[in-house]
Amino acid sequence: MGFGFNLFVIFILLPLIILLLILWLISKRKIFGQTIAFIIVGIIAMTILFSIFQFLTSKKVLDKDDYYGKYTIDKSYFPGKQARWQYDTFRFEIKDNDSIYFYVTDKDKIRKTYKGTISTNKIHQSERLAIHLQQPTYHVLTTNPTIYRSVWGFKLVFNSPKFSNMYFKKGEWEAQ
Repeated sequence: MGFGFNLFVIFILLPLIILLLILWLISKRKIFGQTIAFIIVGIIAMTILFSIFQFLTSKKVLDKDDYYGKYTIDKSYFPGKQARWQYDTFRFEIKDNDSIYFYVTDKDKIRKTYKGTISTNKIHQSERLAIHLQQPTYHVLTTNPTIYRSVWGFKLVFNSPKFSNMYFKKGEWEAQ
């Protein structure tokens, strides 16, 4: 939990439980024993609930291995014709030898491939992706991606001068 919770337990809850335990031993009344049990069960339940809440709201910590794989446009952000066109036109792959292949496609046909390498920077807890492309490069990859993390995964967002933000998610390209 946290520092405040520890203070609450040490200075309020523990003395209260000790007082109730003494009263229960002296008077032999069930109410004191039931109150102690209720407090302990309540604390256990709160600890479990807070742990579950923390798990559900924490973000995935990424390392270099998490970036390896195939990426396609995430059509759920801006559904419609433009998203379908981007999905059929752009995708990329990061291989475990730290190489990146950005594909400009016509659905299942690859029209042009831009090659480069990747590296990661560990500025914070999670590693950030840096892309180094051979020249000439493509407008989608003029900057490193912004990474949006959730509990279950992440998205890479490239800021294209032509199309603004382009959202990529991990996954195989599938014909529509």
